[in-house]
Amino acid sequence: MLFASVRKVRDLRSCTFCFSALAVSFWLVDVDQCTGIRSGERIGLGRSNPMKVFLDFEASSLSDRSYPIEIAWVFENGRSESHLIARAPGWNDWDDVSESIHGISRAMLEAEGEPHDLVATRMVEALAGHDLFASAPSWDGKWLSVLLREAALPRNLLRLRDTDQAIRETVEEILRPVLSRDRLEIEIHDVVATAAASQGCQPQHRALADALGEYDIWLRARKAAREWKSDEGETRGATAPSGEGSD
Repeated sequence: MLFASVRKVRDLRSCTFCFSALAVSFWLVDVDQCTGIRSGERIGLGRSNPMKVFLDFEASSLSDRSYPIEIAWVFENGRSESHLIARAPGWNDWDDVSESIHGISRAMLEAEGEPHDLVATRMVEALAGHDLFASAPSWDGKWLSVLLREAALPRNLLRLRDTDQAIRETVEEILRPVLSRDRLEIEIHDVVATAAASQGCQPQHRALADALGEYDIWLRARKAAREWKSDEGETRGATAPSGEGSD
């Protein structure tokens, strides 16, 4: 995502959605042929095994009229996708300074960009029902809304939360069984801070590279929490009475 000097702290023409309360899922019906989605194709929101997904947008600028020009995401299992987004009608904003940072030109988007509605449809198809995270969800959420709205897709199909929440939730899940409430907060803070501080490089201002950067922080935090838990277990075993745990 594009920030000049501060690290991020952070036509579908006719489409109808049917909601099923039992399956908690959506079906796209009567969709324009150009989307590649067949009439009635199901987009599940109640996935049985939702994953954490780290995503990032690049945009035309940081102005109110900015629009997304690139999107990438990385699943917690490492699977990733990246898409350049061709300009939609009415998307006229551009900032040369922004271009100098992310390196994506209008000529590149014209030559290599995918139609915005196809990208939006692919996002919904791949990401609906998963837990989506971004390092600056207010900005990424804005560009996500612009993309979905331009493709005539409901904004509430995809929701973003802050990457810090993903990291904290994962560390807490690992450490909660072995720590008291008071100590848990301290250790979570230390693990998260250490993982963030050990980030190897600054954001590269390309969507996939930056999404991978957020994913890498999450991986390091998870690894550190698991190692801490393992070390704590070994310490407890070493200090337990000799007869403890025997039949």
